[in-house]
Amino acid sequence: MGCLAFDTSNYTTSVAYYDGVQAVSCAKLLDVAPGQLGLRQSDALFAHVKRLPELVQALMQKGMDLTITSVAASTRPRAVDGSYMPCFLAGQSQGQAMASVLRVPFFAVSHQQGHLAAALWSAGRMELMQRPFLAWHLSGGTTELLLVEPDERALHAVAIGGTKDLSAGQVIDRTGKLLGIPFPAGKGLDQLATSVPAEKPFRVRPDGLFFSLSGLENQLNRLYSQGASKAQTACCALASVCTAVRQATEAALQQYPGYPVVFSGGVSSNTMLRAMFQDLPAIFAEPQYATDNAMGVAVLGVEEEAYR
Repeated sequence: MGCLAFDTSNYTTSVAYYDGVQAVSCAKLLDVAPGQLGLRQSDALFAHVKRLPELVQALMQKGMDLTITSVAASTRPRAVDGSYMPCFLAGQSQGQAMASVLRVPFFAVSHQQGHLAAALWSAGRMELMQRPFLAWHLSGGTTELLLVEPDERALHAVAIGGTKDLSAGQVIDRTGKLLGIPFPAGKGLDQLATSVPAEKPFRVRPDGLFFSLSGLENQLNRLYSQGASKAQTACCALASVCTAVRQATEAALQQYPGYPVVFSGGVSSNTMLRAMFQDLPAIFAEPQYATDNAMGVAVLGVEEEAYR
C-alpha cells in the first residue's frame, strides 16, 4: 500500500507519499508580501493551484519506485460539521482527479487529523492511534487542547480547552510584525528569544482549560514602546504563550491523569515550549512535521486503506 497525499492550508502547499516504509514529502510556504500577516483565501487557493504540479513532480523525482494504491487529501480544517476553508479545495480537487485517473480510492481527512497523525508518526508513537490521549494543535490559526480517541479509521478529536480568541500563532506573528520579522514569524521570534536571559511572562488568566490571549498583544506593544529590546519582547511573548499552554495542560492532566500529551502544529516546534514540558509526559512532532505538511494525511490514507 502506498498513499499519495495533499495538504493545501492557508500557509503551505504540501504533498507526500507514504507506504509504511518509504516516506517522501515536498512542501513550500506560500509567498506573503512583507508586512502582511497571511493571504486572503482566494489568493491562497490560486497559489496552491499554480504550485501543486511542480511539487508533485519534485516528489516523484525524490521518491524511488512510488507505487500509489490510494490518494488522500485534507479537505477541511477540522473533522466537525461546518468546518470549511476554500484553500483546501486545491488539494482535494487534485487528489480526487488523480485518484480517478489511477483508479484508486480517495480518502478525505481533516487538516487537524493530519497534524495529529504526523506528530504520532514522526515521534515514533503510532501505538497511540489505538488509545486515548491529550493533544495540542498549536498553529497560526489554531490553539486547541484536544481529547483524542481512536475510531475505526482515523482520530476523533474534541476540543476541551485552548484559547478563546487569538491563537498562539497569531500572537507570535503579530509580535513578529511589530519587531519587523517576516511572516511567518515563529523561527525568527524563537531565535531572538533564545539570545537573551528569560523574561518574566505576562499573566494570562485561565478559565478552566481555556484562556484568552487578546490582552497579551496590547501588553507586548506597550512593553516594546517603553524601551524593551526586540529580543526581550520576543522572549516575553513566547514565555507568556508557553506559560498559558503549560497551565492549561497541568489542569487537563488533573482531569485525565496519566494521559500522554501530544504537541502538533508549527508553534510546537518552539524551543522554549519544548524545554518547558520536559518534566511532563509530552510527545512532540519532529520539527519538519510540526508545521503544515501532508505526511500525516498520507499516514492516515494508509491506515484507511488497510481498514478497507
